[in-house]
Amino acid sequence: MLSGKVAFVTGASRGIGKAIAIKFAENNAQLALVATKIENLKNVENEIKKYNVEYLLLEGDVSNENDAKRFVKETIDKFGKINILVNNAGITRDNLILRMKTEDWDKVLEVNLKSAFLLSKAFARYLIKQKSGKIINISSIVGLMGNPGQANYSSSKAGLIGLTKSLAKELGARNIQVNAIAPGFIQTEMTQDLEGKVIENMKSAIPLGRLGTTEDVANVALFLASSLSDYVTGTVLNVSGGLYM
Repeated sequence: MLSGKVAFVTGASRGIGKAIAIKFAENNAQLALVATKIENLKNVENEIKKYNVEYLLLEGDVSNENDAKRFVKETIDKFGKINILVNNAGITRDNLILRMKTEDWDKVLEVNLKSAFLLSKAFARYLIKQKSGKIINISSIVGLMGNPGQANYSSSKAGLIGLTKSLAKELGARNIQVNAIAPGFIQTEMTQDLEGKVIENMKSAIPLGRLGTTEDVANVALFLASSLSDYVTGTVLNVSGGLYM
């Protein structure tokens, strides 16, 4: 489905980013994968090797402009093009607003939102030249509905939705589709640490009666990355099992 395409995925070492990287490799995409530490990508590297696709592992800070420019240069130098950008990198620094430190606000906005701005800006010049491309921003349902103790995270994810819609309008005339995915409660390393009662309470609020999987999100990312979504842009696809409607 993605043969001949080059995909750049941030936050690719675990969770949703890792699942997207593997799903894209299954579908024959060439990959540039980013994490803060190169050793963190060894797990996903072992998985994508099975599919015999070309790949590039990159280490650095996606919220640093110089690193972002370097990522773009190294990706273009390696593959000669870029077709799909997945802005997935994200962190949490949860706390109630009265206790939230300014540095925790700043860091979450930098990693979750500023990085998407920097990479979208840097890669857009190549997508515009080739008159095609896909940008996929991994937002969250808390960017749509808010969440106590997550003013910074919710704001960053809401900002990604605004960025998605604005870029969709700016880049649509060049045949570039820009969309967002808003996952709900997804089974990841973070949710594994929650108590059983908390998990059951989550499930009871979800009409489909279960937490989502990283593959549920990766499947939607595959659709948005493929030609099947060529007439879809500026859209936020809610992957929450009906938790948010």
